[in-house]
Amino acid sequence: MKKILNPFVKIPGYKCFGCSPDNPFGLKMEFFEDGENVISTWAPEHHFSGYLDVLHGGIQSTLMDEIASWLVFVKLKTAGVTQKMEIVYKKPALTSKGEFSLKAILNNFKNRLAEVDVELMDGDGNICSTAKVYYFVYPEKIARERLWFPGYDAFFEKEEK
Repeated sequence: MKKILNPFVKIPGYKCFGCSPDNPFGLKMEFFEDGENVISTWAPEHHFSGYLDVLHGGIQSTLMDEIASWLVFVKLKTAGVTQKMEIVYKKPALTSKGEFSLKAILNNFKNRLAEVDVELMDGDGNICSTAKVYYFVYPEKIARERLWFPGYDAFFEKEEK
């Protein structure tokens, strides 16, 4: 398993709700590459609840959308935008069960449309929600120009030789 760095933190004014460590209202997600998967663990705070002790469905979808974008960064080595998401809420995501885990994997990539499968699991390992995230992927040159994509190498520590 390899830590994925967040190179966007170097951009002045960067406050992404999903992954900026400097957004006081954000999710502050971090990511790891694990084989073909991108994974994340995330500790809920009470203000992200809907019903008492239940993670709000909109926060669940945001977590799944965010990890899908990071999969595009490191597996397709470019950036893009969410085209659509299909979410299935399988069971209440209880915040009292501790950290949530997320796992994303590329299911298909054709005609610049990536289909990413995502699972969100509670602290007991139960799948609470799943998503198919369809991501429109830009060529790297356009991603660099329009989306601040810093290039694949910026997401990992440089290996010493």
